[in-house]
Amino acid sequence: MFSREENEFLTRVAPGTPIGNLMRRYWIPALLSEEISLPDCAPVRVRLLGEDLVAFRNSNGKIGLLDEHCSHRGTSLFFGRNEACGLRCIYHGWKYDVEGNVLETPAEPADSDFKKKIHHTAYPCHETAGIVFTYMGPPQKMPLMPAYEWVSLPADRMHVVKAYLDCNYLQGIEGDFDSSHTSFLHCNNLADLARLNRDGAPALEAEATEYGMRAISIRKLSADQSYVRISPFILPAFSIVPGPATAKFEEHDSRAFRFWIPRDDTSTWFYILTMRDAPFSDDERAAARSWVDSNYRRVRNAGNDYLQDRELQKTRSYSGIKAVIPAEQDACATESMGPVYDRTREHLGYSDKTIIALRKTLLLAAKSVQEGRKPPHVIVDGKDNDFSRLRAVKGVLPANSSWRELAESEKVTV
Repeated sequence: MFSREENEFLTRVAPGTPIGNLMRRYWIPALLSEEISLPDCAPVRVRLLGEDLVAFRNSNGKIGLLDEHCSHRGTSLFFGRNEACGLRCIYHGWKYDVEGNVLETPAEPADSDFKKKIHHTAYPCHETAGIVFTYMGPPQKMPLMPAYEWVSLPADRMHVVKAYLDCNYLQGIEGDFDSSHTSFLHCNNLADLARLNRDGAPALEAEATEYGMRAISIRKLSADQSYVRISPFILPAFSIVPGPATAKFEEHDSRAFRFWIPRDDTSTWFYILTMRDAPFSDDERAAARSWVDSNYRRVRNAGNDYLQDRELQKTRSYSGIKAVIPAEQDACATESMGPVYDRTREHLGYSDKTIIALRKTLLLAAKSVQEGRKPPHVIVDGKDNDFSRLRAVKGVLPANSSWRELAESEKVTV
């Protein structure tokens, strides 16, 4: 049974908490590039790991991520003037650069060196794949950005969208490693009930890796064949899932890199970076974002009961939620647990084997940081930084063969 202490350990993300400290040792998404698309555009609020921040793109295109509240007397810099390579507070004109240096304090005497004694909280940013990443940990321990596939993939072969999730990050990411639920929650054809009986209880394995862990599910298709899926969990809170991210992309083999980034203890930003070996059209990009509004809130949400159709549930869909992507159905399952689910009330079974492994991976990584060791998958010296072959894979194998044969045949790292 999961203890209350363990639940608190894994779900709290503010500064000084074990998981909060762990996540601050990695580069994590802060916002989309499109949110601050032009130099000197309006700044935007960013809530990340329980901290209130503001992001802006300066006159030269560089990105700053600062504490939202002015170091002078706390006025929100969201209302600031983004001009001449700095963000200026509207209260007394204090001006900051992207590194948090105080450039001007115009209300002070002209000969004052007061500004040199102050440094505003600022986090470094790295922009790639349409996402602004940030590092919020100790400056002297800042790692390199791992070279994932999307770092060098052409922009026309990627698409990214984010969505607000009204619950703790762990509830969200656990869904990516809960293989058995896909046969039920995502079943959109009740005529195929025989499939639920056949593959609703896959054989499961989990294996620790240098980047976190990998989850393996094996479904028996027939006496001679098995269907295998291998999904990596990448510290601190990333995943790769095999298969098309939406039904719109089925004509091409696509893959999705997913980020589950805590805003705070009770809400999450969920990013889906979809990749494939053919360009996305404008129509495909628009269709892929049709499930969120301009504020990145889901069209189907708790406020409208996820637009569940009870008649559809009786006749065709297991959930009754007609979704653009499966993540919309996942959101109903995870958000309805509450903001932070009390895992002491769980009754875990064999189907939760990979969930248990995921939690163990996070616990061990956070404890490693607590004890002063380097977190897993943090690269600081440029060696072994290439993760461009890291993939999730799926495929059919002869019955009783090893899942490793699938990975070897795909010539990828899983």
